[in-house]
Amino acid sequence: MAGPHGFSVSRYAPERGGLAKLLARDSIVRRLDWPMLASALALSLLGSLLVWSATRNRTELNHGDPYYFFLRHLLNTGIGLALMVGTVWLGHRTLRGAVPVLYGISLVLVALVLTPLGATINGAHAWIVLGGGFSLQPSEFVKITIILGMAMLLATQVDAGDQLHPDHRTVAKSLGLAVLPMIVVMLMPDLGSVMVMVVIVLGVLLASGASNRWIFGLIGAGIGGAVLVTALGLLDEYQINRFAAFANPELDPAGVGYNTNQARIAIGSGGLIGTGLFKGSQTTGQFVPEQQTDFVFTVAGEELGFVGAGLIIVLLGVVLWRACRIARDTTELYGTIVAAGIIAWFAFQSFENIGMTLGIMPVAGLPLPFVSYGGSSMFAVWVAVGLLQSIKMQRPMSA
Repeated sequence: MAGPHGFSVSRYAPERGGLAKLLARDSIVRRLDWPMLASALALSLLGSLLVWSATRNRTELNHGDPYYFFLRHLLNTGIGLALMVGTVWLGHRTLRGAVPVLYGISLVLVALVLTPLGATINGAHAWIVLGGGFSLQPSEFVKITIILGMAMLLATQVDAGDQLHPDHRTVAKSLGLAVLPMIVVMLMPDLGSVMVMVVIVLGVLLASGASNRWIFGLIGAGIGGAVLVTALGLLDEYQINRFAAFANPELDPAGVGYNTNQARIAIGSGGLIGTGLFKGSQTTGQFVPEQQTDFVFTVAGEELGFVGAGLIIVLLGVVLWRACRIARDTTELYGTIVAAGIIAWFAFQSFENIGMTLGIMPVAGLPLPFVSYGGSSMFAVWVAVGLLQSIKMQRPMSA
């Protein structure tokens, strides 16, 4: 029986049943996107070394154990890999049916941050402390549910063959689905995550084939919203100061501009091949704040030089390149939209993180995907890789 895109439905990999049915149809090893997996894993392992270098002398953070953050980063990577395998086993189509439940859970979690259960870390009231040194940042998982939820709404009628593009009513519903958690995240306030979510929404709408009026309207609404938020004083002082320091780097080099200035010094001192791992004076001297998380790229720039920092960018580029191929090759709009949302997420967050260390983007408190220390971020990006792998594995099989 022919499907809505002209392919035989029988040629599709099974919609449910996970690995067992996939193995029966084709080799799972051959169907995995190994360049993406190898690049993502290399980033995580390289990140563990950078995190180790940044924290081994930070006794106020590592509880006297120089391996504390190194081992936890490896543990987070292992859990992330397990979540990726679980996502592939379930399949992106199975998760499509679970979107209402996942969306509801993510809303509850972000709402809990605004209750006494929430905690403030690095100026953002965006965390839930679980105890035992563990914490959860729900906004990382909201990125995934926004992508899945919008994809489900925008693709339903198109994949069923009822229409060529999502209609205005469907687009409006999908935007409403995205805006609700974004408002809650903005109230934390977690401006960096909201910026990523806005880019995700734009990427999803572009991939869905929605009318350009929605794209330009959303851009206009975003600009108007930024002006309104600033006028109403909804941003915290430290967030306003970050944008002021970006606009004028010499404004307060010892104050609001300190992070960026020290980051530039660290990266600039690395030269071509760097000072050597664990031998960076800026890193060892703890001059750059939050080096294990938001500013981890400065460790690579100083200790591994242009070559090491460039390697990180190349590996991120490989992940994005393979994701673009997956988005291009899938024949269902749902899979295309999910892949496009992940591409927008990874691309913007990587550019923002690296850009703020170089002084070409404002400081927004966003981790570098796969590299920065942080369990919530690591788990979310590996789930996203699992979704991409599932889309690739469950596309129509060759004759």
